[in-house]
Amino acid sequence: MVTTSNQQTDSRLREQILAGDLTALSAAFEHNHARFWHLVYFRMDVRLRSRIDPDDVLQDAFVAAESRLNHYIESENVSSVVWLRSIILQTLVDLHRRHLQTQARDASLDVSLNQSHRGQNTSVCLAEFLSGGMTSPSNAAIRAENERQMQAALSEMSDSDQEIIALRHLELLSNAEAAEVLGIQPKNASIRYVRAMKRLKEAVGDHSRRFLQDGETSSAGLSPEGDGR
Repeated sequence: MVTTSNQQTDSRLREQILAGDLTALSAAFEHNHARFWHLVYFRMDVRLRSRIDPDDVLQDAFVAAESRLNHYIESENVSSVVWLRSIILQTLVDLHRRHLQTQARDASLDVSLNQSHRGQNTSVCLAEFLSGGMTSPSNAAIRAENERQMQAALSEMSDSDQEIIALRHLELLSNAEAAEVLGIQPKNASIRYVRAMKRLKEAVGDHSRRFLQDGETSSAGLSPEGDGR
């Protein structure tokens, strides 16, 4: 969960980064390492996971962030977490193009400060993430079936519903950060999240529904708050 203490730390580091402090930039990466690691792992194409360590992607992203620090300093009202997220996602896009041998530049994959991105199908990522907390990893058959049911339910949901759940659960963003990514007000992001989770709970079976209600036992040990923070 993104706590008030974490938000205060992010705010303090943002002020230092805006002052051009490279040490603070490094500290921001370290402070948010768990969230950024989840972002890379679950947005990375499954064909690359066995070959590329998420930490290597984060290292490349840090180098890119250093080189683009002046652009961030010149920006207005952008949180450091959302800015760093955009750098990480663009690094991931470049990695996908390089390793998967994309033939032509796809403008639809470009990442802006207030734009979400799906490295692979969001329903696939979410199904893997959410179903991971339902069963023991040793019970592969049950876990695979849970994942199949979860993906089927998610696939019936709109892209906007899937993405708000992904931002909150998969990327572990706060409601305010998710709102910034989507370019909407925090209150609207909170309403969208609550409604999306309600639809998902209605769509999945009893076992999956119990997991979603007990979200604190998710595979990451984290469950985003549903308020307007």
